[in-house]
Amino acid sequence: MEKRFLIHLLLVSTILLSACKENPKKETVTPIKSSVKYAKGFDIINVNEETKKLIIKNPYLNANESFEYILSKNKQKDAIHIPIEKLVVTSTTHIPMLEVLNGEELLVGFPNTKYISSKKTRALISNGKIKELGIEADLNTEVLLDLQPDAVVAFSMNKTNKSLQFIEKNGIPVVLNGDWLEETPLGRAEWIKLFGVLLNKEKEADSIFNVIEKNYLEAKQLALKATSKPSILSGAFMQKDVWNLPAGESFVAQFLEDANTNYLWKDTKGKGSLSLSLESVLDKAQNADYWVAPGYFNTKEEMLQKNKIYSDFTAFKENKLYTPNMKKGSTGGVIYFELGPSRPDLVLKDIIKITHPELLEDYEFTFFEVMK
Repeated sequence: MEKRFLIHLLLVSTILLSACKENPKKETVTPIKSSVKYAKGFDIINVNEETKKLIIKNPYLNANESFEYILSKNKQKDAIHIPIEKLVVTSTTHIPMLEVLNGEELLVGFPNTKYISSKKTRALISNGKIKELGIEADLNTEVLLDLQPDAVVAFSMNKTNKSLQFIEKNGIPVVLNGDWLEETPLGRAEWIKLFGVLLNKEKEADSIFNVIEKNYLEAKQLALKATSKPSILSGAFMQKDVWNLPAGESFVAQFLEDANTNYLWKDTKGKGSLSLSLESVLDKAQNADYWVAPGYFNTKEEMLQKNKIYSDFTAFKENKLYTPNMKKGSTGGVIYFELGPSRPDLVLKDIIKITHPELLEDYEFTFFEVMK
């Protein structure tokens, strides 16, 4: 009996020792998420000191899938090596984010280079350092593949983009950027952190965004000191009988809310635009105090040539009509569309200057001006 007990004890001990050898205790490292505060379309997870995971949660309109990219400081299979050394981007909104991180020299190709307004990047285009790649929807893939960028940061309107699919099949990673789908001004600006991680400049990107956030929130607080809350009309006829203007849950409506104004369609649903009849707009906004961003028009005369009814609005008659379309780069690109998404603090200050000029007496417009 004693002998059987000793044998049993020996067997148990052997099994336990074997288990300890086969399953050594590993130190668990809990991934730490980045400080993404406003943006809903992406996240960055620190896997370890050398590796990060970039998650694009909202890559295109009505997407029901997300994309994950492994970013590594060590060259490894199926990972994007960071920092990026050669880059292609496809939207002018990406240019200011690259520039503020001193990353414009990494840019080797861009579609429709004529729309880029920044003087720094235009100089690179003039010197032949940035190649023309055609148009966003139909990239010149032959030129792009010759450039052999480390990655392409692109935006896509839908799941199927043959140019981007072809690029990926040829071994060049495509990172989908959904900044244009963000619902808040600060959410859009926060996508600078995506470029921060690609360029291995996360601390710089965080610091830059923190300043923009601080400026924006301070401007928002300043607007609350206004003694009036003027009514706002926006948009114009974009098709024959349809007036398009921002929906109440859009980022444009958020700007107008944060500027302490009464946007007349603030209570409507939707994050994009509304399509309304002339009668409904005229009934609601004929006597609006200000008209901000009247579509693609550059002058009041252009508006009247399109439709005489514009002259029936009080804001039109009293020259309280403001547009960001007039300030352009040397090749015709509208500066607002390029720089505005990354500098919501300046956009908000412009709107406050329009609607509460007494609060920013010495401030000069960055984007908007009175339409003449």
